[in-house]
Amino acid sequence: MEADLVVVGAGLAGLVAAAEAADAGRSVVLLDQEGEQSLGGQAFWSLGGLFLVDSPEQRRMGIRDSRELAWQDWLGSARFDREEDRWPRRWAEAYLDFAAGEKRGWLRGMGHRLFPIVGWAERGDGRAVGHGNSVPRFHVTWGTGPGVVAPFARRVREHVAAGRIATAFRHRVDGLVVQAGTVVGVQGHVLEPTAAERGRPTSRVEVATFEARAQAVLVTSGGIGGDLDLVRRAWPDRLGTPPRRMVAGVPAHVDGRMLTISTDAGANLINADRMWHYVEGLRNWDPIWDNHGIRILPGPSSLWLDATGRRLPPPNFPGFDTLGTLKHLRATGHDYSWFVLTQKIIEKEFALSGSEQNPDLTDRDIRQVLSRVRPGAPGPVEAFKRHGEDFVVADTLADLVRGMNAIADPDVPAIREPDLRSVIEARDRAIDHEFGKDLQVLAIRAARRYRGDRLSRVATPHRLLDPSAGPLIAVRLHVLSRKTLGGLETDLDGRCLRADGSPLPGLYAAGEVSGFGGGGMMGYNALEGTFLGGCLFSGRTAGRAAAAQVG
Repeated sequence: MEADLVVVGAGLAGLVAAAEAADAGRSVVLLDQEGEQSLGGQAFWSLGGLFLVDSPEQRRMGIRDSRELAWQDWLGSARFDREEDRWPRRWAEAYLDFAAGEKRGWLRGMGHRLFPIVGWAERGDGRAVGHGNSVPRFHVTWGTGPGVVAPFARRVREHVAAGRIATAFRHRVDGLVVQAGTVVGVQGHVLEPTAAERGRPTSRVEVATFEARAQAVLVTSGGIGGDLDLVRRAWPDRLGTPPRRMVAGVPAHVDGRMLTISTDAGANLINADRMWHYVEGLRNWDPIWDNHGIRILPGPSSLWLDATGRRLPPPNFPGFDTLGTLKHLRATGHDYSWFVLTQKIIEKEFALSGSEQNPDLTDRDIRQVLSRVRPGAPGPVEAFKRHGEDFVVADTLADLVRGMNAIADPDVPAIREPDLRSVIEARDRAIDHEFGKDLQVLAIRAARRYRGDRLSRVATPHRLLDPSAGPLIAVRLHVLSRKTLGGLETDLDGRCLRADGSPLPGLYAAGEVSGFGGGGMMGYNALEGTFLGGCLFSGRTAGRAAAAQVG
């Protein structure tokens, strides 16, 4: 095979890059170790959330946002503090300009549409200049992840039909071809065909070898989240010890292979200790891949306890500070925690991440979406409540505690009903008046001042032990692997850099493999909606730059 450009990885960043290069008139070979049925990669499984700044959707919801406020939030979250953060910081600035500028219009011109209610993710650590979003910025795609992938899959298929892009699925890259210090292609093995459904494990039986030559190679192969051993090896001391048990938020083919292959060829990997994992993971009762985990997207009302029943301290409230809560929980020495809530809370506040867990939004079914305001939890949430091994439902607190202890790890001290009752009653007393010092209750009331939260995300404050709000529910929460925040160091054209800062000729990177730009444009923390957005922006940037270089 021979082309102007080889793109390794047919996820979102790879589709964007290939489409942009082909638009510029370049010939492209698009490779992926999975089958064509996995086109779009992890983005397909996502909720389709996008980080936008001062959008029409925000303004219609009464949200006043600005590029200046977003940059303050970004810096407070990223906490750039290393010499290696030179390029990540520059990528962050460029991405903020994109998110506050042409991002929405560029996508809209391809038929992309947004759900009108803007979500408020990562509400923060309580400091104006600390981690978190000062205002809601999480824009859900109408059509979720498949709706993000569709415009670029369509563009790629049009270029395939026109002969500008050649796709090569089940082609696993095992090495880069380097001549005189320049990357001139890739080599690897063809894997046997697979009929496995998207996300399910596939064979690694090799049936042939291949080589693809090009003037440039663009790596868009993703991170390491599917290999939990790699995640544990990269786990930083600042987050405590890695979990002995966690659930996988991505399929096994998210294996980090191209990170090692690229560094072996001379590319520089930076910020490998920066990562993004959730603490609200559930074991999927109907798994697609091995050890399949699903994340709860919580509203702020659930009472969060560690494995022994102690309430988490502020600002570790649901949906506020992911990595801060992860750090606190890892210090407890246990691999899970608990939400305690009511039926009233689960009906209003629980959503599940993922396109397959939100069929109303994924299928763009307005009637189903409107059904969310009716009594009862959304269907997928109710299914987890009925079938999921992590759910305990009871009419009395004593029965709830018995159920929690029945599924607890044997080395964790049993939760005592009087102790948990004391914690809950102290919290419930704060509900009875509009004043108080319980910061979580104050945060709930503050959230309900935002129209979007009041309509669809935050339950009316009530006592957890109020029988009319029941039954009581406890949910066991696991650490769920997700994103690699560091990656291959790249300049603002997406060119991979060597350890001395010079470009490695012929090699580009985009998407998660490059830390979504520069080797980690989010620094230590994500503001959410920035993973898909980072793939879009870095894929577009690198695809256009590579096309110009080979022209």
